[in-house]
Amino acid sequence: MANWDEKYFVTELKEQIVEADWTPTFTPDQAMRLISMDSDVRKGAFYMETAWYWPGKWPESKGDEGVVGEHVHDYDEAIAYIGTNPDDPYDLAGEVELWIDGKQNILDRSFIAFVPAGIKHCPLKINRVDRPIFHFTAGMSRTYQ
Repeated sequence: MANWDEKYFVTELKEQIVEADWTPTFTPDQAMRLISMDSDVRKGAFYMETAWYWPGKWPESKGDEGVVGEHVHDYDEAIAYIGTNPDDPYDLAGEVELWIDGKQNILDRSFIAFVPAGIKHCPLKINRVDRPIFHFTAGMSRTYQ
């Protein structure tokens, strides 16, 4: 039987997610948020959110509503996309376009991007998903702003 101390573990999505102006929308067959944490969920915690992206028709099924708009934070942020190919975990089995500091980056490998505070980043666009992709983002802030 599983047993854990809830003051240290989060196993669900935060009940009330604050959507930023630049946040894209997805249907459950395209992507799903999985688990999130911030100081509202666990006092003193930094923000982190996880999600799955499912195979499908990307980007033609989303258009502009699936693009994360350009923005900047006053804290450092990590943005990651991890492939699920057991024979090659570095294979993203998809393609992500992420602009950082005005430069376009197109990735087809599992990655973590470090975005220092004050650096403009995005648009972020999912160009292709051939098999499920795990995503997380984390920032050194008590909440996502």
